[in-house]
Amino acid sequence: MCKLVGTFVLLLLLSLDSRDCSASSQDDKITLNSVQHWAVKLGSELSSFGEVITRKKRVQESFKSAQMESRDGEKLVQSMADDIRAMMELKVSAVKRIVEAAENMAFDKQSEPVPEDYQFYNSKEMDEPYDEVSITTTAEPDFNLENWIVRPPTKSAHLQLNAHFYNIPVNTNFSSVHVPTNVYAWADDVIKGIHWSEGLDTHFINNYQSDPTLSWQYFGSSTGFMRHYPAMKWRADPVDIYDCRTRAWYMEAAASPKDVVILVDRSGSMTGQRRDIAKHVVTNILDTLGNNDFVNVMTFADTVEEIVPCFEDSLVQATMGNLRELKLGLDNFETMEIANFSAALTRAFELLEIYRNNSGGANCNQAIMLVTDGVPYNYKELFEKYNWKYDTPVRVFTYLIGREVKVADVREVKWMACANRGFYVHLSTLAEVRERVLEHVNVLARPLVLQRETHPVVWTPVYANVTDPKVADYLWEQRERAEQKERFMSQRRDKTHFNSETEQNRRWKITQMKQGQYSELGNSQYQLMTSVSMPVYDLRHNENITENVLINEAYWVSVTKESVEENGQKEMRIARLLGVAGTDVALSEIQALMTPYKIGVNGYAFIVTNNGYILIHPDLRPVYQQILKPSYNSVDMIEVELFDDDRGPRNFSKELTALRQEIIDQRTGNKIMNVKYHMDDMKRASRAKKHYFWTGISESPFTLVVAIPENYGRHRITPPPNDDIHRLSLTFKNISAQQFLSDKWSVHPDWLYCRHYERSFSSPEEELSYFLERVARPGWRWPAKPRPPEHHKNKGHERHNGTSDGRERTKASNSTPRNEYYCDHGLMQALVYDAINTAWFNKSITESASNETALKFIERFGYIVAFIATHSGLTRWQTHPPREQENSSDSRFEFGKQWPRAIDEVWYRRAVEQHYVDPLSYVYSVEMNTEKVPLNVSTAVVTAAHAVFHGDGHRKAPAAVVGYQFQHDRLAEWFFNITATCDNNKGCCASNAWDCFLVDSNGWIIVSEDGNHTGLFFGKIRPDIMTRLVEDEVYKTIHIVDYQAVCFREKKTTNPAATLLTPLENVRLVLAWFLATSVWLYNTITVGLAQGSVYTFDDVAYQNYENDEDTDDPFLTKPPTARVERDFEKLVLINRTRPTPCDREMYLYQLDYSNLNEKLNKPLKECERPFYVQLVNFTNMLLVVVDTNCPKEEGSVFSVEPTEVLYNETLPCLKHIHPLYRKQPVSCIRSHPEESNIDMCGRASIPGRNMFWIPLAVVSIYTYL
Repeated sequence: MCKLVGTFVLLLLLSLDSRDCSASSQDDKITLNSVQHWAVKLGSELSSFGEVITRKKRVQESFKSAQMESRDGEKLVQSMADDIRAMMELKVSAVKRIVEAAENMAFDKQSEPVPEDYQFYNSKEMDEPYDEVSITTTAEPDFNLENWIVRPPTKSAHLQLNAHFYNIPVNTNFSSVHVPTNVYAWADDVIKGIHWSEGLDTHFINNYQSDPTLSWQYFGSSTGFMRHYPAMKWRADPVDIYDCRTRAWYMEAAASPKDVVILVDRSGSMTGQRRDIAKHVVTNILDTLGNNDFVNVMTFADTVEEIVPCFEDSLVQATMGNLRELKLGLDNFETMEIANFSAALTRAFELLEIYRNNSGGANCNQAIMLVTDGVPYNYKELFEKYNWKYDTPVRVFTYLIGREVKVADVREVKWMACANRGFYVHLSTLAEVRERVLEHVNVLARPLVLQRETHPVVWTPVYANVTDPKVADYLWEQRERAEQKERFMSQRRDKTHFNSETEQNRRWKITQMKQGQYSELGNSQYQLMTSVSMPVYDLRHNENITENVLINEAYWVSVTKESVEENGQKEMRIARLLGVAGTDVALSEIQALMTPYKIGVNGYAFIVTNNGYILIHPDLRPVYQQILKPSYNSVDMIEVELFDDDRGPRNFSKELTALRQEIIDQRTGNKIMNVKYHMDDMKRASRAKKHYFWTGISESPFTLVVAIPENYGRHRITPPPNDDIHRLSLTFKNISAQQFLSDKWSVHPDWLYCRHYERSFSSPEEELSYFLERVARPGWRWPAKPRPPEHHKNKGHERHNGTSDGRERTKASNSTPRNEYYCDHGLMQALVYDAINTAWFNKSITESASNETALKFIERFGYIVAFIATHSGLTRWQTHPPREQENSSDSRFEFGKQWPRAIDEVWYRRAVEQHYVDPLSYVYSVEMNTEKVPLNVSTAVVTAAHAVFHGDGHRKAPAAVVGYQFQHDRLAEWFFNITATCDNNKGCCASNAWDCFLVDSNGWIIVSEDGNHTGLFFGKIRPDIMTRLVEDEVYKTIHIVDYQAVCFREKKTTNPAATLLTPLENVRLVLAWFLATSVWLYNTITVGLAQGSVYTFDDVAYQNYENDEDTDDPFLTKPPTARVERDFEKLVLINRTRPTPCDREMYLYQLDYSNLNEKLNKPLKECERPFYVQLVNFTNMLLVVVDTNCPKEEGSVFSVEPTEVLYNETLPCLKHIHPLYRKQPVSCIRSHPEESNIDMCGRASIPGRNMFWIPLAVVSIYTYL
């Protein structure tokens, strides 16, 4: 008996002890029934509140007269392709007229002398319409060294802001001329081209009048200048490095695609400035290549080596990423040994032969670029073996480097080029490199010019207006320099605070946030374009040519070469490219023709080029921190279309690559694929099944693709056929549709409803209101779609005969009827139908409330915004309490001004998706709380959205999304009032024993007891609980790879040991010191006197710090020891980085609704399962209740932040090792039998002939030194 009593007592004590160690006392324990009750109660009350506020039943009734229409993807994509093609024909027709006019004008006038008092509109020297805005520009250098002739000033003109030209000040009465910094505007051939091309203004203006959608029109001359219409002030910050001849629209039109092998001599003689000139030559050659070209750079001495090792024995596509890799590789080669020209040339010829036989690479022109300071002999036997016996398929261009060169070197190097259809250039200074390197473009253009029958039409890949891609690295470097200066100044002000651990941690976080790129939503700084261009030929067959010849190895003379023609005229055979004409096409104009309202929510259209790269796509993100990404124009289709096949990064399936090839080949087809996609700055992800339809856009390298959701994308709603807008004037007694729109409405800003070509409006709403008034007037006619006028096909080799024929054609082009506006009839009709049927939404919320419960709801939530967004892009909103008068600053923060994009808004897209999970539910969300964009919880709002579908039985489609916004603290208060009571009425969620959360369907916290958790990812706060939810498949992981990411590589410092310390090098160092000291002394005196009051003591100290980090400042307290000084420097100095393309991956989460009740209805198992989870009825939220007495399980913290994908190779190397299919351009003109009659194949370097080289050389030498 005693044993039994003892056992009982022992068990009782163990029981008491276990209660102390358990998660919660029995009295405080929450049951599953309580949690389920809370979820039902909260969800039901929120749903009732939503019904009252959004009036969704009445919204549904408003669309009952709408008709259902099946969405035929094949017809839709074909209709869009036809519209885009018609628009493209308009642009091509305009360019053809410019080409014809330019060729005839040049034939008639380019030999005419230019008047001494001739003036032209110089774009760099145009007057700004507003002087108070200071923009740094680089003006035309005013060097009057050539015979000391004072040139006439530039013409002045009045410029006005023009909305059609992106609110840039322009003058549409004439064109202006941009001359690159490295080109002298008054050089004979340049000024003659500027003079005769002035006549193009008439054709520019006529084109613009006949097609008011035209953007910039231009003629880029082979001499360097560019005449563009309309005239504008050329802006460049901080310097102007623009040269039209290195832009894609010029390069690709000037010559057919090419395979290029660049051979760089790295023998021991190529040191010092010769090495720098050689690198500059290669860089400039690479700048003339485009996406359809292929290239490799090899250096040679005793051996031949690729500058980028992973590009061995191959040619790589000349994308921005590959060219960047090649340029970076130029910094690594060292000069040594003796050059083996035979091995280098053999290697290059054999490589090109492999590509020629396999039809790989560009499969058109082929060239070897040889950069050297001399050759032992001409290697005739190699050219006979590898080139001449195949009818010379490979051109050879030679670049002789050095001021003091042997006559034999000149003779042999020039012979190598002339004997192989190439061109020879002698370079002695950095300043002349750009101009001389561009000679090869004119040589490659000769077959085009000689045939004269064909003017290939070229469409470029996407690019950003006039911004040079090289500026991106410069802008990033400037930012880092500014950051370095700020750190230096901060340390000077308070060293103790700056060196503290807290301050260093704060700065480290700021650096990490600056290097993120996922919040870069605005690309307003850049206008994304494509261009259409065509080459312009010199119609003359012969002319006198002046060439520089070395006489007696002592001095240069100019010799005019002549040949006797059949008519006795002494002239040389020529085939000269005058330049390239083109026009820009804004991608926004093409997107407007994709009729997104016909595609519907979560559907989209995109365009793919012949290389598989994206021209237009909603997920193309070309900008990070307002700087262009390094490879923004070579984003592949399969890098944005993320197919849901659970493969690793860049492990693309055969099914996917086969689909990609069909699209690139411009076949017509369709296919259903499982995809995954991201939203909300890559913080949310979803899966879906989408139906792809595609067809080629004829006479272009583009393919149009339309992606439509498989379920709700099959149908769409349309207005009744008898509900035409123009009939409103009869039905509503001359009341226009404008009467049905109040002051609280907006339309999709990117959609083309109606566009007026001659008037500008302050907003899309103002423009739409104007047209709604016009529609109601008698005599309204819907404008027809513009079609290209017929273009007179003039054979290029025939001289323009004068006059009457040309005037007749000009008159005919001017008589083309001009539409002053364009409207999308279908979209306008849908919009007006929505406006009429939702006009009642303007009624106040309180007036619509029909019972006391509804009024109590409204009072409980305080300030509320109710909204509706329809499939036609119309958004309405109402506030409670209503705001009667709102000033202009507050109106920007109204709902429809912040979220005007209707079906493209995240809450609209998620609400439509949620309909197929629970058609009665609302989607709730709060703004996300990230380190880069922290959330102010006190002002946070909750957004709830619900999709309204319309159907006719077995078919249904989304008609609108209704919703409301209210203060977050009201929801939190409501939530804790409900969860404060449970079975035993003891604390529940209000007690310290339990933590309660509302978490949305992607794992983001909406409500927490700790307000600072709002907007954070739940896995960051409770990773142990999130782990269990993922293991139980409550949430499913979605692996997203961002193939457009940017990473930041640390810059490699220059190693001075690489410099060979020869006597000449010591002289160079002395000259460098002397020149730098002279410049410093001059700047110190002049700038110090002129602007002494502008610079502070700290500015001067920082400049000294940058120039010499060891400089002691007598006014500063010196650090006590050298060791402390070194530690201080480590804290002040930043790691200089270079933005580099990379891949980043992230793991996002989505609620899995399959068998969800079974997964959630699990009991609490003390600390083994210390939580409850329940779905809140009629919402996308989970109620998570966690026992806080159980310790958090140690484990990895969940993160939705992207991390870099680490490969064994660099990204360009990886892409090269695993190449993707591409379609070669159709046009290829690489040879002509008459080319052998052209003798001009070389140009020497004679600084004395043109004094303009002097200042440029000084600048270049100073940069080098």
